[in-house]
Amino acid sequence: MHHFTYKDNQLYCENVPIVEIAEAVGTPFYLYSFATLKRHYLAFTAAFEGVNKLVCYSAKANTNLAVLKLFATLGCGLDIVSGGELYRGIKAGFLPRKIVYSGVGKSDHEIDYALETGILMFNVESFDELEHINLRALRLKTQAPVAIRVNPDVDPKTHPYISTGLQKNKFGIDMQAAIEGYKMASRLDNIKVVGIDCHIGSQITEAEPFDNALKSLKALMNELKRLGITIRYLDMGGGLGITYGSETPPSLGEYAKAILADLDDPDLQLILEPGRVLVGNAGILVSRVLYRKLGVAKDFVIVDAGMNDLLRPTLYNAYHAIEPVEKSTENLIVADVVGPICESADFLAIERNMANVKRGDLLAVMSTGAYGYVMSSNYCSRPRVAEVMVRDDQFEVVKKRENYKDLVTGETLPAFLNDGR
Repeated sequence: MHHFTYKDNQLYCENVPIVEIAEAVGTPFYLYSFATLKRHYLAFTAAFEGVNKLVCYSAKANTNLAVLKLFATLGCGLDIVSGGELYRGIKAGFLPRKIVYSGVGKSDHEIDYALETGILMFNVESFDELEHINLRALRLKTQAPVAIRVNPDVDPKTHPYISTGLQKNKFGIDMQAAIEGYKMASRLDNIKVVGIDCHIGSQITEAEPFDNALKSLKALMNELKRLGITIRYLDMGGGLGITYGSETPPSLGEYAKAILADLDDPDLQLILEPGRVLVGNAGILVSRVLYRKLGVAKDFVIVDAGMNDLLRPTLYNAYHAIEPVEKSTENLIVADVVGPICESADFLAIERNMANVKRGDLLAVMSTGAYGYVMSSNYCSRPRVAEVMVRDDQFEVVKKRENYKDLVTGETLPAFLNDGR
């Protein structure tokens, strides 16, 4: 459920008409609902009520400080994949002991920063990384808490670009190698083995892959127990999908049941890393129609938001519903919704049945709270858009729109271009 609804043919975010926000801040802009974000987090935690757990929001889905602050205030932990996300998380108020560091390519300064901050654990993705974290911990005269990310070779049945649990993916260590990895970790003086981790993909719309992954991990944990290696944390990652169009992902109850069915160790703390399922349907992208173009082969609705603002349709051929901010009684049209970027791949929708809009009308691109602004860029020297949050009948800009000056901030002209030659 989300809090974007029509009242008298006007689309509202909670109790604020979106037309009012567009007039105040301009377009395009991302818009987030406080009530939806809070509701989704509380519903997720309630599905695992009574379980020894730590919910760590997956920061990569949306790193706006206001979004992070909301989750931190609710007692959430954080799953990060970069030093920048760690910085944002600390700034937003997350406790270091609730932060898990994932990702295949942690640099020296990122490892050091995490060790100095005192995070809960690193999810280690390779033997090289394990050895290197040990060296960085030695240099800092500390121990690094680690889990090994295990690749269970489970097909999540999602888009290949967001599948992470198959043997052909770059993530994790295969099951057999993981045993050797844990043996190696137990011998390293500056490594402390604390957990086991897996993450099989994103936008998963079936419960079975989670169940299969856990069964694989249980077999591995039994072998580790036989070897005398104690596991305190079982990190099952995230990946639960949402409804963008016709998908029917499992309910939170079904998802929890798939994970908890085979979880029978009371001393084990379960770590969950939801991202999209918390923020995806809590945000929209609001764009204004610039032109209508009637082509020979098809018709186009040209808007002021492009692939640099929302990359998912271009990158994944992802579907996002597109709704008029002001409903009309005119017949629907079939058109491509495209942006201003000089690429044929610059589209938000292809051959979409949609409202018969005209220049100046507002469109809401739905379900863009996850992997929207965070994947945006300055391609074609376009300033990044504003981000706005609504709470009840109030709204506030939580990230101001970039301007042209921002585009060249940090750039300098070398002296050899100014010497007159």
